[in-house]
Amino acid sequence: MPKHFHDKLITLLKTDSRFIDDEGELVEAAVIDRAWQIDRALVRLLLREPDIKAKFFDEIEGHYIFNTNSFIDYISDKNFLANSYTRFRNKIGLNIEDKFLPERGEVSLVWPYKDCVLEGGQTQEEEKRKEIFFNEILAQDEIDRLFDPKVLTGWKRYTVDGEQKLTKIKRDDSGVIRENLLIKGNNLLALHTLKTQFRGKVKLIYIDPPYNTGSDSFGYNDSFNHSSWLTFMKNRMEVARELLRDDGVIFVQCDDNEQAYLKVLMDEVFGHGNFVSNSAVVINRGGRDYGGIARLHEYLLIYSREQGTALNQIAEKNKKFDYKDDFGGFNLMELRNRNIRFNVKNRPNLCYPFYVNPTDADASGLLEISLEKKEGFVEVMPLKSQGVQTVWRWGKEKTHAHLNTTIKGKAKRDGSYMIVQKYRKSTKRQRSIWDEKEFINERGTEHIKALFAQKVFDYPKSEHLISRIIELGSAVGDIVLDFHLGSGTTASAAHKLRRQYIAIEQMDYTQNIPAKRLKKVIAGEQHGISQSVNWQGGGDFIYCELMPYNQAFMDKIQASQSSEALVARWRDIAENSFLNWYVNAEIPEDAIADFIEIGQGENGLEKQKKLLADLLDKNQLYVNLSEIEDEDFGVSAEDKALNRAFYGNGLDDA
Repeated sequence: MPKHFHDKLITLLKTDSRFIDDEGELVEAAVIDRAWQIDRALVRLLLREPDIKAKFFDEIEGHYIFNTNSFIDYISDKNFLANSYTRFRNKIGLNIEDKFLPERGEVSLVWPYKDCVLEGGQTQEEEKRKEIFFNEILAQDEIDRLFDPKVLTGWKRYTVDGEQKLTKIKRDDSGVIRENLLIKGNNLLALHTLKTQFRGKVKLIYIDPPYNTGSDSFGYNDSFNHSSWLTFMKNRMEVARELLRDDGVIFVQCDDNEQAYLKVLMDEVFGHGNFVSNSAVVINRGGRDYGGIARLHEYLLIYSREQGTALNQIAEKNKKFDYKDDFGGFNLMELRNRNIRFNVKNRPNLCYPFYVNPTDADASGLLEISLEKKEGFVEVMPLKSQGVQTVWRWGKEKTHAHLNTTIKGKAKRDGSYMIVQKYRKSTKRQRSIWDEKEFINERGTEHIKALFAQKVFDYPKSEHLISRIIELGSAVGDIVLDFHLGSGTTASAAHKLRRQYIAIEQMDYTQNIPAKRLKKVIAGEQHGISQSVNWQGGGDFIYCELMPYNQAFMDKIQASQSSEALVARWRDIAENSFLNWYVNAEIPEDAIADFIEIGQGENGLEKQKKLLADLLDKNQLYVNLSEIEDEDFGVSAEDKALNRAFYGNGLDDA
């Protein structure tokens, strides 16, 4: 098995006698000095190993350029020669985006394991799995393999006619996949798998991740629970950002437990300037008692991919207007700018006279106006407010274009006149407090019970809430992504609203809850938003899974109920799985005796499970796409064909 990247680099550098001392240890200063000189012998040495060449050289039209700064930064790092992974794993993050904290001007979160990757392989709600952290600097080669795109298997298409054999994957004229997808598997690895086809293609992301309350589904690394959660979220946010379109937006729902930390984390990942809102969503009316406070709300953290992206406005259904003309209903809005900060001193171009004909009212009681003085017309200027001369909201050029169509005069009760705008808008901005009775969690629970005749999921979100998010952040045909799918509310609402969706769920209930729910949606179920959007059924979606390898062995380990069963699993994984490079596949009998003895102690079965889980190479939890032709993994001819259809040219690059 290959060594860790930093060990390989140290070993390679030690082959040059100029870089070692009398005791055979690497002299860091000597390496850096030669690097500054772009020493040819050093360059040839580094080009010898493909992964080292890939890290420190940039390819330009077939030529390799030595990235001197990158190499020196790596060698200069204080942890480069502290090559004990165990020593390093407890350090606070080295830097953020290649800058040490003193070099950054903004506020940044730091925590243990920040510069690590938490794979997060939980598949069952009750599972309390101890996760491994891969360090981004010292284990970059392992992370690269972990994030390789995976083989997809278990393909099925579901339509109004039931389950269908999948034979092709639809794409548009530009080559983008145009299918609704439900993917089962680790969400971090699934997101990296999606990058090959959907980087920069997703318009809206909504997630409702575990809140880290201590009683929810986030059961990782109890001794570093808060740090683990932040690492877990950071890893996923970074790849989610890559999937968003330039005009894309992300909504993340959370509660008080991590909201403040999540806000700062998202500032780092998406940029402080791309923050849109931290909205409060009322999710129950009665409230639960927290230290004498009845907590009614959760939060929606909203960020855009790029600055200047605006959310859509909300359609006001059945809006009533006070007036009507040949073009439909309208209300009136005074043309005067009531904000006295905008006054004649700083906006003189917005202060000019109108002239109103007091004798020529139309059916709505509105009066003819002119920008030129006419006989019998009355002059109207913007009123003063607090002694300050105010101005109009529109300049003369715009006013002239809308004179007597959109802009009219109106008599006031005191005998004076005002200038008004016909206002036909039937949409409004979403307010930062989302307080509508249809948004509460109880509506989501009622929906689930109606679909499954029982409560099969705790705290499902209301389809009305998710539909509002979808309408704010996307248009018909846009791609919507949810990689913490849960009961399937996002996919269900997106399907009914005619958006394309990608839904990811790693829990074992994926086929029993969200997949079944989507089948009912296709069949035309009439709950949630169905009636308000006149949903009659139709459409289809594709189901597939990340093809498991060591993950299957992990599941078997977790399912074992006795030491004897675990010994059998041990023999199975020693013979048939991929083990960590430092593990000897042979099983001495005295080792089995020691293993059984551990199982007889306190929490013995859990300790045994952890020991066996630690043997498995986490880079082989799922089958990498690059290994699709390897007979050891047994990828079927049908799966090979569908993976080629899914990845297209990306399969050639794997």
